[in-house]
Order: sequence, then structure tokens, then C-alpha cells
Amino acid sequence: MDPVIIVGAGPVGLTLALALARQEVPCVVLDEGPGKDEPRPARTVVLREDTVALVERLTAAPLTGGFRPAGWRSMRRKQVMREVVFDDAADPAPLHIAQHALTGALRAALAGEPLVKIAVDSRLDSLEQEPSGVTAHTRGPKGTWWRGSYLVGCDGPRSTVRKLQDIRFPGRTAVERYAVAALRTELPWTDEALLHRSPPWRTAGPSAREIVGRPLPDGLWRLDWLLPPGKDLVTPEMLVNRVRETLTGWADGASPAYELLDTGVHTVHHRLARRWRVGRVFLAGDAAHLLGALGTQGLEEGLRDADNLAWKLALAWHQGPHEALLDSYQKERRAAVAARLRAADQVLPLLRGGGGLRSYVPGSSRGHDALLADGHLGRGALGAPGAYADSPLAPPRLDGEVAVGTPPGAAVIDVRVTAEDGTFVRLRDRLGRGALLVVLIAPGTGVWERKHWVTAGIMPRLAAAVTALPCHAELLVAETYPGAGAHTVLLVRPDGRLVTALNGVRPADLYAAAEATLGGAVKAAAEAGASAGSR
Repeated sequence: MDPVIIVGAGPVGLTLALALARQEVPCVVLDEGPGKDEPRPARTVVLREDTVALVERLTAAPLTGGFRPAGWRSMRRKQVMREVVFDDAADPAPLHIAQHALTGALRAALAGEPLVKIAVDSRLDSLEQEPSGVTAHTRGPKGTWWRGSYLVGCDGPRSTVRKLQDIRFPGRTAVERYAVAALRTELPWTDEALLHRSPPWRTAGPSAREIVGRPLPDGLWRLDWLLPPGKDLVTPEMLVNRVRETLTGWADGASPAYELLDTGVHTVHHRLARRWRVGRVFLAGDAAHLLGALGTQGLEEGLRDADNLAWKLALAWHQGPHEALLDSYQKERRAAVAARLRAADQVLPLLRGGGGLRSYVPGSSRGHDALLADGHLGRGALGAPGAYADSPLAPPRLDGEVAVGTPPGAAVIDVRVTAEDGTFVRLRDRLGRGALLVVLIAPGTGVWERKHWVTAGIMPRLAAAVTALPCHAELLVAETYPGAGAHTVLLVRPDGRLVTALNGVRPADLYAAAEATLGGAVKAAAEAGASAGSR
């Protein structure tokens, strides 16, 4: 069968290529550049624990080159409004990393991957699809025709794939603008991220009403200044003045030495593609959505797109079209991103409106800082990864279903589990292999060797039920899981989303839940394959 064609070699495209390769699906990545990324210290991203775990699982190595702050501080004028101290176990800090370091780690992992071909200097200029596959043409020094089973556009905001498929991309332009600088300096605090609103050294006018500082390794910092609405030109002199003014203000009048490494202007747009799938063509990342106001991170949603789509494409590639399963990619991911966009659109007038009655309401400033912290820290409606609560893959209500600490459709909590070979691993380490995970909660098993309990109690019956499921599944055992009692059975998707939790071994319920997770009956999905290219 033909490989999957991925258009775009940014973090989302490279992540998708690795995720497919880990599930034994060959792919071709069309990279319009030379195959390496220019170092830009001012172009950084913030990754939460779920996306860091995704990258590290795919690259099989720790993600280096970034910095995890020890805490987060929100200030207004000279007053500290909110402080957060991160806990590595209960509340891990987000990772702040330069984008070229992230793509470098992904490229290094792909360098030894035989199932992935990266075609450099290859810019897409046309594509055609039919029921059996997709044909794409690239121009440039190595221009040629490419044949693929599916094609995924990960080619950014100006996506050629999206334009060739005539997909509308409505939304709002220039929601926010920031002046950005990366510099090496010493600040009064060394390992805390900071959000400073209405700093006291510029009380007149809106030119410095909000500043964000995030530490990077080796004494580097990224500073972002929220710019007033409009299209005023940001000159080098203006940026240097902002740097000096900010550093002097934070140092209480003493001007610290600094080395300016990189600058830029970051403009935030909010857009959402009308369709994310047209037959065998899909969109992911910035080609499908743009967000980023109020501290939110659009790249993270792109990585979640790749994680969601990879296992569905892999199943369709290996077993034949699963139309309902492939359709669920748009329904799940578009709904999750749309919810964050709606939350930002609702909060923006409140936080950026200025003046009015709200500015005189007691406690309103503290409430505003809490909302902004949600976006920056990946919490609440603004920042937390969405759950697929209304997923078309959700099973019907099951008689044996019970509630646990994770609602259906949300990402499972990472706990220690015993694998089929008897080793202790983290639950997240078993994701992304194309298999469903069946997790039995069995207190006490962690102190005994697997050979002593694998044939005892309910294990033989559960093992037989797992073997009978409509697709490959792996049986794991955990001592505990938040909110789950003994003998609770969890069914987890390959992308780490909880399907259901069952009270004990219920083979019929487990089979029905697994079948729903695949988009319905496998036989019915295969029969629907004839209509794959008619969309």
C-alpha cells in the first residue's frame, strides 16, 4: 500500500511522521526547506506535560534544550497577585523550549527511521485524489510526482493543501500583537516565569501594559510585550527601549547588563478551518486552526492533532478504510479547539477592554490575573487540553460502567502499570502503538511477581476477553488509579483517552466499547470503504 504523504516539516508534520512510523506505517514528508531549521532564540513554545510525554515517547529520549520554571508569578503594578510553585509529581511545570530545539529532536529521531522519507526542497503545487489514493506534485530542484494512500496538510497558516481543497478558513485577524526579544541577562529572580500587568514605570498609555518573561537555559530569557491595537511599526529602537526600560524597572532602577540575541513581532490570529477532512486529505496544526491569545499555545493543539490522527490513519492503512473512525478526527479535534477559541473570545473583551465599570469592581484585577494564568499555565477553559466528551466514538451507556477520576474522553492519568512481560512501566509509555489498552486495577499485585497472579482470580477471564476484542489490545495491571476501586477495568485508546471504566470483567461490555472506539462494527467499516473517495 502507498505511504502517507505529509506536507510540511514543522513540529506537527514531524510528530505525525514519527507517530505513524511507530505504528509501522510508511510516510513521505514534503519539506519545502533545506531539511534543517534556522536557530531563532525568540521563537519558542511552551509544552504541557501531555505533549512533552508525547514527544519523548516518540523520540525515545528526554526532550532537552528547554527549561522548566520553578514557579509562576503574576504582578500588577508592584503587587504580587498570584504565585504558583510547581511540584514535579503533582503539578509539573510546563516546558519552555526553542522551536528549533524541538524540531531538532524530532529530526534526529527520524534520521534513523527507515519507514520515513523526508524530501527536502519539495514544495507542493497540486494534488488529486481518487477512491484508491492521492497523487501530489512538488516543484523545485527535486520536483516530481508522489503517490500516497492519504495526505495530511501540516503546512502552516498559509496552507497550500487547504487552498487546493478549497477549504474556508474564517476567523479573526490580529487578535493580539506582541513585541518579542530573546536576551541573556540576570534578573532578580532566576527560575520563575512572570506575568507583569500595568508595570509602574510606564503608567501613562497602553504601550507597556503587559509583559511576560519566561526563562530558558544558560541565563536566557524570552520577553513579550503586549502591543496596543493597530499596525504601528515596531522599530529596533523601540524594542531596545522596551528592553532597557523593563530590565531597569525590574531591577529597581539599576540597569543590568544584557546581550540581545533575537527579536521579532508575534501576531496572534484566531481561525478555524471549516473542514479538516476531504476524502483522503486531512489538515492538522496551523493549517487547520490558529489560536494563541492570552498565553495559550497553538502548537500544543497541533501536536494533539497528530496524536489523534495517527492511530486512526494507521488502523485504516493496515485494515482498510474505517470511515466513521477517520471522520471522528475532525469531530473530536475541531470541537476541542473551537471550545478554546470560544473561551478566549469570551474573555478577551473583559481582559483587554479597559476602563468601564469592571475596573472599579473589587477583586476584578485578581480575577483577571487568574484568567490569564489559566492560559499561560494550561489550566481551565482557556488552557487545559479538551476532553472528547461528545465523541462519535463513545460507546453507548453500558450496564457495568462506573465513574473514576477521569471522565470518558479525557486523557488518562499516568500511573505505574505492569506490562505483559512482567516489567513495571508508566501507562503513557504504552500509548501510540496502535493497540487499545485494557487496564485492570488490582491492589497488591505490585509486590508479587507476575507469575504468581497472572493465572489467579479474574485474570484468566479478563485475558480471554481481551484476546477476543475486534482489534489488537494489550492487557496491563495497575495497583491503583484515582477514583477506581479494586477490579475496575479501564479501556484506553491508543492516544491515551479513556473510553470507559467497567465494574469487573464484563466481556460483552468490553467488546461493545472497543467496537465503538473503532467507529462501529469492523465489518461495516470495511464495507463502507467503497465510498472513501467520494467525499
